[in-house]
Amino acid sequence: MTQPISFPPGHSIRLQDLAADDHGEVSREEAEALTEQYAAALDELTYRLYAENRRALLLVLQGMDTSGKDGAIRKALHEINPAGLRVISFKGPTDEESRHDFLWRIHKAVPAAGEVTVFNRSHYEDVGIVRVHKLVPEEIWKKRYDAINCFEQSLVDGGTTILKFYLHISRKEQKERLQARIDDPHKRWKFNKQDVEERKYWNEYTAAYDDALTRCNTAAAPWHVVPADRKWYRNFVISKIVHDTLKKMDPQFPPAEPGIEELLIK
Repeated sequence: MTQPISFPPGHSIRLQDLAADDHGEVSREEAEALTEQYAAALDELTYRLYAENRRALLLVLQGMDTSGKDGAIRKALHEINPAGLRVISFKGPTDEESRHDFLWRIHKAVPAAGEVTVFNRSHYEDVGIVRVHKLVPEEIWKKRYDAINCFEQSLVDGGTTILKFYLHISRKEQKERLQARIDDPHKRWKFNKQDVEERKYWNEYTAAYDDALTRCNTAAAPWHVVPADRKWYRNFVISKIVHDTLKKMDPQFPPAEPGIEELLIK
């Protein structure tokens, strides 16, 4: 039986109850073939979205270190029309960003009409790492869930479709991926000693994500919890949801100028 990936608003989401190694009822061979089909279809769909220039798509990727945010972008979204694609990685805030409210830098990065924007980490860091490491008082970060919901609703009201993906990796799999980075000379550049320190806070991060996933899982901007221990299944799920969402949006080419079909360029 395949476990659920999305949940109704108000449902309490507990990551410890969800298997990070679930792979549904699809084989690896079938999933990889379908991922390529969905990815190829995104070229046409996102080209039409860009041409239509009325609506936008925002993809939010969150997850523990090594959960595969970069890999998902590379494997599941590589055929998206580059003219209308932006990928933004949110690191620690700059001095200027720190002098504004926590959503200031996020709002500046949201997609314009016709665009697909991918957030590699996002505003959810401000109820995640900020909470775990006590970077702001509890009374401040607790209010941010409602602020996030209002912010996301305003984007949806303005014509942006939001898809939020939590890449759910197990602690055991993270250990193996971190060790693989150390063991492979070509991957050592990706290793950061801080990643080892962060593993000590696994339970605290899990509790923080449980709250974020539960409190910010709305009809307007739902969360999808993607089992990420198997990279091929992670890519399949993300590519399918993005593909199906754009198919439902059904962007259309705008009409051409009247009489243009009669023109002959000399």
